[in-house]
Amino acid sequence: MWDRLFVDCHAVTMVHANGNPMGVQRDAAIGVQDGRIVRVGKRTELAGFRAAEVVPLNGAWVTPGLIDCHTHLVFGGNRSAEHAMRRAGASYEDIARAGGGIVSTVAATRASGATDLIASARKRLHALMAGGCTTVEIKSGYGLDPASEIRMLNTARALGNSEAVRIVPTLLALHALPADYAARRDEYVDQVIDELIPAVARLKLATAVDAFCETIAFTPAETDRLFDAATAHGLKVKLHAEQLSNSGGAALAAKYDALSADHLEHVDEDGIAAMADAGTIAVLLPGAFYALQETRKPPVDLLRAYGVRMAIATDCNPGTSPLLSPTLAMNMAATLFGLTPDECLAGMTINAARALGIDADVGSLAPGKAADLCAWDIADPAELAYWIGLPGPVRRVVAGRDA
Repeated sequence: MWDRLFVDCHAVTMVHANGNPMGVQRDAAIGVQDGRIVRVGKRTELAGFRAAEVVPLNGAWVTPGLIDCHTHLVFGGNRSAEHAMRRAGASYEDIARAGGGIVSTVAATRASGATDLIASARKRLHALMAGGCTTVEIKSGYGLDPASEIRMLNTARALGNSEAVRIVPTLLALHALPADYAARRDEYVDQVIDELIPAVARLKLATAVDAFCETIAFTPAETDRLFDAATAHGLKVKLHAEQLSNSGGAALAAKYDALSADHLEHVDEDGIAAMADAGTIAVLLPGAFYALQETRKPPVDLLRAYGVRMAIATDCNPGTSPLLSPTLAMNMAATLFGLTPDECLAGMTINAARALGIDADVGSLAPGKAADLCAWDIADPAELAYWIGLPGPVRRVVAGRDA
């Protein structure tokens, strides 16, 4: 006997079959046992199976639980004052001179007590969960010293242990250069490589290492050193690449078989070709594009032409993407970047799972996978990328249980 049988629903399984790329199954039923999916099929096909609980979904559309594969969810304070300054005409340099920018977030994060840090992150996490997320990646990166970065990762772990959501922690090892290392860049990179990465690997606090490879952040050579160290310690890599300029970050990420390269507004064809060869996922972040009022879009047509899979994420962070709605991120990807509704849903399910290296466990509705799913009160799955301000799912299920 199964634990649960979800009936009276339609399913978007995200399993390509028989010319049906989204794996749409009308009049579906989904069997769950021990937190895992055991069968997905037509209700008539599963009519002979018994379950301890039969759950009618009243004609809802069921999708895999949404996956936000790029967030900076743990930080102290916020930067709403900077938003007001930008609206009044202040430049990035003006804000930095006034003590704003990432420096202010680093200071607020270091000053936050453990209780405050987890409480503020929990509020943001709850918003993503209410929007349909069952898996959320959380990066460090606002500590800028080993102890503070480890504290951020421990906060992410605590959230995962106390909430009905899967947390995937990422060490954003090279995010910004601390002010006290302005004249000692090599020393800072050495500290990250020699102290931080070994400690995080030993404590198993993260599954991947990230960096911000950009003219205002870290060079390809510094990123190359970082990725050498990460892979030597058994950690996967991913990269903030080509957001503001083309630094060759996408090709560098592909060289290390990176899980993903994220942003990509300025990526060129060589970088895309390298990503295609490596199977690196392109993570598109329309929230940052919107908040920064950028005009150069990621080359979506070229990504399609090379067969590079595209994921979508909120990039929730205090400075450049204060976005807390996964479905709004999907709408932005459709409206601003031209993705189709099908691409948007794949971008926050199966392709987002691939961007985190967890697609064997989540991201689609298939036998053997975790029973993470959302039931939506919609008439068609395209509505998920259509509505602006769509309410969350009517039912969110994690490991087979209502959450």
